[in-house]
Amino acid sequence: MAAKPIVAGTDGSEESLRAVEWAVHEAVLHDAPLRIVAAAELLPRMHGPAGVAGIDTVADILRKSRDRALDAAVKRATAISPRLVIDADPLSGPVAQAVTDSGSGALMLVVGSRGSGAFAAMILGSVSRYAATHASCPVAVIRDETTPPHRLIVVGIRDADSARDALAFAFEEAAQRQAALTAVHAWHAPEAAAAKDAVARQLADLLADWQAKYPGVLVSQEVANGHPGRVLAGLSARADLTVLGGHAPHGARTVTHAVLNHAHGPVVTVPASPREVQS
Repeated sequence: MAAKPIVAGTDGSEESLRAVEWAVHEAVLHDAPLRIVAAAELLPRMHGPAGVAGIDTVADILRKSRDRALDAAVKRATAISPRLVIDADPLSGPVAQAVTDSGSGALMLVVGSRGSGAFAAMILGSVSRYAATHASCPVAVIRDETTPPHRLIVVGIRDADSARDALAFAFEEAAQRQAALTAVHAWHAPEAAAAKDAVARQLADLLADWQAKYPGVLVSQEVANGHPGRVLAGLSARADLTVLGGHAPHGARTVTHAVLNHAHGPVVTVPASPREVQS
């Protein structure tokens, strides 16, 4: 595929197929090809000396299950968009790493928030958490429930330095979807109320250049005194996407995990570009 693809991971579960469906619509929206991947990993306890009865059979079952998952996903995607360019790739090795690495060079990697595949090694729940904090491209984690479009993108802002790539992604998605955008900064501290006005001014200044670049996007902001994870998870109920900066410092990852666990709709984590990564 010449153009940057949307990559979707599947394990054959209905939850992961819903993620594939979402990826199809995103690929059509961005006029991008779709690449569907599935991985099969032989767990350490399944390995044994060559020639031992049953070992090859287990590996074959895992590979066949992976291939069936790919076939089902391709059929689902083709039924939604017959003209979409679709590629299907079987992966091997540790599932979380294999799926995450498959997003290298992609426009976006899409995974389900959890899975229910036949084998524990293929369940997407742990994959989504790993990918959201390790992938080199934006990662969309799709919740089980589906909601009607709200035409709103919510983006969480931790600080100006870490916000640029998340804002770039959020504004582009808002423009593509003809949606409004709400930028949110939340923190829980005794001095939060007193500092609210100053933080609101800083947030408005941060958004000004993006508003000029995307004049068609209706922009609002919200400064809240509360745990950022809870605030963003609550706002996700009325958002088409909740966008977070990815690869956050260890302490801030609790916010990402809280949103991934409790959001009501799709969550996208956006890694910082290399020039933002601190040495």
